[in-house]
Amino acid sequence: MVTALPAWTMFADVDRLFRRKRRTGTLAGMPMPKPVMVITRMLVRISHLPVVLALSFGTCTHAALPVSVYGEKLPSLAPMLETVQPAVVNISTTSAIRNQDHPLMQDPFFRRFFRQPQQRPINSLGSGVIVDAEKGYIITNHHVIDRADEITVTTKDGKELQATVVGSDPASDVAVVRVDDPGLTDIRIGISEDLRVGDFVVAIGSPFGLSQTVTSGIVSALGRSGLGIEGYEDFIQTDASINPGNSGGALVNLSGELIGINTAILSRGGGSVGIGLSIPIDMAMSLMQQLLDHGEVKRGLLGVRMQDLTPSLADAFGISGKKGAVVSDVIAGSAAEEIGMEEGDIIVAFNGNLVESGADLRNAVGLLRPGTPAEIEYYRDGALTKQTVMIRDLDSFSASGQDVIKKLKGARFQNVVDKDAGNSVVVARIERGSPAAKSGLEEGDLILSINRKKVTSIRDMKSIIQQSEGVLLIKLVRNNRSMFIVVQ
Repeated sequence: MVTALPAWTMFADVDRLFRRKRRTGTLAGMPMPKPVMVITRMLVRISHLPVVLALSFGTCTHAALPVSVYGEKLPSLAPMLETVQPAVVNISTTSAIRNQDHPLMQDPFFRRFFRQPQQRPINSLGSGVIVDAEKGYIITNHHVIDRADEITVTTKDGKELQATVVGSDPASDVAVVRVDDPGLTDIRIGISEDLRVGDFVVAIGSPFGLSQTVTSGIVSALGRSGLGIEGYEDFIQTDASINPGNSGGALVNLSGELIGINTAILSRGGGSVGIGLSIPIDMAMSLMQQLLDHGEVKRGLLGVRMQDLTPSLADAFGISGKKGAVVSDVIAGSAAEEIGMEEGDIIVAFNGNLVESGADLRNAVGLLRPGTPAEIEYYRDGALTKQTVMIRDLDSFSASGQDVIKKLKGARFQNVVDKDAGNSVVVARIERGSPAAKSGLEEGDLILSINRKKVTSIRDMKSIIQQSEGVLLIKLVRNNRSMFIVVQ
């Protein structure tokens, strides 16, 4: 008696075997009940392709896809999905975007006769996953709710709920919103660290606004980084179809556990080509907890600038390993400087985990809370050194705009080492509607000088502003273009 269908244990080409065994009515030596024979023949004729069937005898003692006795029903993900889908929601947002005026519209004469609306509404769609039904917490992507003035969550049963933003982290593209409703259903949280390449997964979301769409596939790769999609990358790659609108949706295993948040695709045409990327749930839940605790992600900082170790660099440094991160610069006053790290040190392990690349180390450090001790191993002059380092708060190398000048309130500045500009200051964050936003500054702006005086740190910035009176002439780099802005 067939009682369960384990994960593809005994494969047979039903098309070929049916032709061979149709006279005797057997399949692999087992009597084939007429319902199974009819269903098999139907599938073969419909698909015109070999149909793969897996059979197992006795009781299944491990994870198995449900199947009825004697095989009247074919294997199905439906029972699992019935418990998971109520936790996946559609998220729609409305934002007011200011129109860019034509230069002629700066003239009062033209504005008088050719009035244009100052703002226009923009609507967008995405997905989200209910991770705490009692408190109404929904995890999604930052880019789904970014700059949204209104967020509407639609549940599987069609209920529309207004959501508020709890916190958001642009660097990792993780956001948490909250709704107030007693009838929510949350999802079970899995462990993404246990994933292996080849594990079966299911993606659920709202591609192109088509809510509760389900696709399936496998884990194609793990630890994808260096793609330039987010600031902190450690993606699960899957061939389960992911399209625009899937962002923020669920990637689950066959047990119905959430193991990833669907985030992006690699595609030349904008549609799925079998390369979908999801944020591992271990990482997402860690970031979510920080958003709940602080309203923002508190990231640690080691204080080094890195590049990947290549075979040629390994030979030049005289070490046998071929993977790691080479320290190219140490930031003054950082945790790395405190323990005596130097340029040319090769970091090969962090907190007991091997360091594959500079991005790997950056992710590992960025997920630690400030004040956390960590073990770091690195080579210097061919000798391996192991030390304990106390991860610093990123804010110790940053400052709010109000700390610098009241006219820049709502901005957060951060010391960085730019590959072209060297030591400089970047605009890490801008609050919407703040004085800093109205001044013309934008997130990502690299500040080079103020009132024609070079800026290499926040300390320089404060000093120059204190010595200045009135207007500030700020030279910056935005999208690889140099420009000036004036702050009155």
